[in-house]
Amino acid sequence: MNATPRAIRLLHLEDSEPDHALAMLHLQRSGVVVEALRIETRAEFEAALAEPWDLVLSDYHLPGFSGLEALQMLRARPGAGGGLVPFILVSGQIGEDTAVEAMRNGASDYLLKNRLARLAPAVEHAIAASETHRARLAADRELQASRRRLSELAQHLQTSVEAERLAIAREIHDDVGGSLTALKFELDWIRRHAAAPEIQQRALSALETVTGAIEASQRIMQNLRPAILEQGLVAALQWMTSRFEKRTGIVCEFRASHLNQHEPMALPVGVPLVAYRIAQEALTNVSKHSEAGRVVVDLSLTGGILSLEISDNGRGLSSSDLAKTRSFGIRGLHERASTVGGWVDLSSAGAGTSLILSVPLDPAAAPCEPGENRGYHGGLGEPGDRGDPNDTEAQAWATR
Repeated sequence: MNATPRAIRLLHLEDSEPDHALAMLHLQRSGVVVEALRIETRAEFEAALAEPWDLVLSDYHLPGFSGLEALQMLRARPGAGGGLVPFILVSGQIGEDTAVEAMRNGASDYLLKNRLARLAPAVEHAIAASETHRARLAADRELQASRRRLSELAQHLQTSVEAERLAIAREIHDDVGGSLTALKFELDWIRRHAAAPEIQQRALSALETVTGAIEASQRIMQNLRPAILEQGLVAALQWMTSRFEKRTGIVCEFRASHLNQHEPMALPVGVPLVAYRIAQEALTNVSKHSEAGRVVVDLSLTGGILSLEISDNGRGLSSSDLAKTRSFGIRGLHERASTVGGWVDLSSAGAGTSLILSVPLDPAAAPCEPGENRGYHGGLGEPGDRGDPNDTEAQAWATR
């Protein structure tokens, strides 16, 4: 059993009652069910626009205004759905220029009054096109909302990972570090008070093992939560690039353009860690994939925008590399940057790759960057045991 078709709510701008009746007759004969309201004046039209309509049918010549003006009024009311309501212009005589202007302004169709046989198909087509357009807009809104939710989830995961890293680093520092340090004291006491040379030798060997465990703990904590950031972003990047060059043999130059390297920058909370992690990820990718012989890390602050560029002279990236469906590393960089309102630009000219992090800074942004890692200050080892004073890593871990 077929359901009764829904009546089309039609607003008819027509100053001639016979012409209105003729148009409705054509629609009725074609099986189109309508609930029509005929109006004539601008005031009536403005009042009628407060209600929802499926279609506006308009004469061109109206008392005090024209069909084109009515179309503009309708399109100017997007809040009431006017931007999506089909508008068909019907006139006894309409020039080609007027018809073209109407279509450019968003009219769905135009007809002549002596050819109303096309009215019903035009109405059905206009309403179908409008419904398709509404569905597409709804799908676009849902897609945007879905992307926003995914971005929020990715940002939440980034934040959760960093929080978990901090918690683990604290546990290593407080529990493992404290136990290893105490054990080192005990072994050293045994070594100094043992009479037998073999016991002294075994104690010395155990001390070396514990010292190695302490160094490993320091390295793990540094990877989990970079305590070097307590010294400022510039110092942290200097330390990172120096360590990278020693570890990989790849020449790594650090530049701090337009910055006073002896004074910490006042950066919003979270920005130093994001910049540090992105530089860390970029250098890791350079060592693994680029086959580069030189890397330049450039940090600058100009026009209220913090920029961090990591460029290498390696083999570069192909379009297929960037388009990989499982290139989560690059996506992760974008999501991490977005957590502080920044973005990442990645480019490759075939011989070398450049990654640029840009973060607009709020002049009223809160705390100064040093001291951001509140509650964890890194460092294992005995009080007063700071190692080589020229060792930047030891200096970093000396901050307690």
